[in-house]
Amino acid sequence: MAESTENTRQLKVAREIQRDLAEIIRGRGMAAFDGAMVTVSGVKMSPDLSLAKVYVSIFPSSKTEKVMEILEENNRKLRGELGHQVGKQLRIVPELAFYLDDSLDYVEHIDELLKK
Repeated sequence: MAESTENTRQLKVAREIQRDLAEIIRGRGMAAFDGAMVTVSGVKMSPDLSLAKVYVSIFPSSKTEKVMEILEENNRKLRGELGHQVGKQLRIVPELAFYLDDSLDYVEHIDELLKK
């Protein structure tokens, strides 16, 4: 029984972090990310809520490498801003690990194939 409540808590925290982090990134504007549009497409929490795997999609995909570098360089600042947002709900602000969500690239690829 305890496992299902843990999963529910993980999902709730993940949704909250996704929402807040998306707001923080949007607030910085595209200029902060080399003119790319960065979308937080999903967040997965570790069972102890100490790590948030943050999945981002980047448009245009040609800027992916640069944007991932910018996210890594600003990881501590982003985590700090997130802490201000979720500090009341969470005892510890999770570490952030950024991963590329390349499902958009996949959709683009399928689209290209279908056009042929």
